Amino acid sequence: MPGPLHVRGSVVIPEAELGWRFSRSSGPGGQGVNTTDSRVELSFNVETTTALGPTLRTRALERLASRLHDGVLTVAASEHRSQLRNREAAEIRLAHLIREAIAPPPRRRRATKPSRASVERRLTAKRHRSDVKRLRRGEE
Repeated sequence: MPGPLHVRGSVVIPEAELGWRFSRSSGPGGQGVNTTDSRVELSFNVETTTALGPTLRTRALERLASRLHDGVLTVAASEHRSQLRNREAAEIRLAHLIREAIAPPPRRRRATKPSRASVERRLTAKRHRSDVKRLRRGEE
């Protein structure tokens, strides 16, 4: 559980750059709900991290801009009754967000023209459908 967070391949976030906060969780939990700090908030400063190179950091800052507060990305987890499982859920969520943010942009689509045969097939099908509908109308 404790230790660096593996995002992908060579991208590993050191434990020192992760900030944990615990609080009481809402929802079911029986007698322990009022005493257990099971809600977890995991924070990661994207602006000052050493885990990402300059290119990946810039990409992450652009893509996560709407989720960042002063350059810090925060993920909360409170769906489980146990703090340990919420910690695991928060780590998975943070790793997923960072993985998506630093992914390379998709390749540009190369414009293509439909083949002459496919254009002909489409027009033939349209003519056939038109004929069927015209014949159903009855008299013209």
